[in-house]
Amino acid sequence: MSDQLLWSVGLTLVFLGFAIAFIAVFLLVLRGFKSKGGKVRGGGAVIIGPIPIIFGTDKESVKIILVLSVILVALLLVLTVLWSNIFR
Repeated sequence: MSDQLLWSVGLTLVFLGFAIAFIAVFLLVLRGFKSKGGKVRGGGAVIIGPIPIIFGTDKESVKIILVLSVILVALLLVLTVLWSNIFR
């Protein structure tokens, strides 16, 4: 039973991730059509284990990505500890 539940949760999260990415790209395209010009800013993070590698076009983008990466790593660690205690 737990294997089936884990499979379902994992598959649901994968589809949810794709849906969020698709919606984000769609909203960015719509936003691009509305604006007449301006400064493009962006950033990203690659998280390898508990270590985030962060890049961006300006300091503000990097700060936002850094905060989000730290929150994501902390959430990952908390969920890992909780998950291991539940199925022990």
